[in-house]
Amino acid sequence: MRVYPTFLLSATAATHFPPPSVPEIAFLGRSNVGKSSLLNALLGSKQAHVSSTPGRTRAINFFSITDSPVRQQPQMYFTDLPGYGYAKISKSVSAEWPKFIEPYLEKRKTLALCLCLVDSNIPPQGSDLQLINFLKSVDRPFLVVGTKADRLSSNGRAKSLIALRRGLETEDLLFCSAKTGAGLKELWQAIFQRAGEAEASAG
Repeated sequence: MRVYPTFLLSATAATHFPPPSVPEIAFLGRSNVGKSSLLNALLGSKQAHVSSTPGRTRAINFFSITDSPVRQQPQMYFTDLPGYGYAKISKSVSAEWPKFIEPYLEKRKTLALCLCLVDSNIPPQGSDLQLINFLKSVDRPFLVVGTKADRLSSNGRAKSLIALRRGLETEDLLFCSAKTGAGLKELWQAIFQRAGEAEASAG
């Protein structure tokens, strides 16, 4: 599946957001969950910066996605949101969330799907459950994506799936690997399905 991504802008306030026009897919997760790596694997190019220091993303980064190199109008936007839960920067990032991140998640009318990235190699985290409960409270569609699944054996994946579903109180969960590409096709299918549904309901 070939897509043509273009970095659009970084927003640190709601007034910086582009005009709502196409379905938007938000990527959220803890600061060391591998969010940038998964974004780059999905897009087939290095768009998101992969840092050895978690928590470097401090803005909402918008990427325009098209299916043709000559198509001008984007089909959708990917939005890369600041990470959370990393001890050294969690207080400063947490302070920024109510300013423009929570309003984006709660009020952005073109936000079609929230992808909640969790590390499939560790037990369910309270901060991830807190995010999921927030998305439920504002009635946002979401899908939990277990990253780094290549590090698990088949038995380990089965155990992790059960633990994450129970701990995060959701059945909507998909495992992926930015390293091997496992699960990326299924994730794209979920993205396109939800984007199509959002366009249909908006029209």
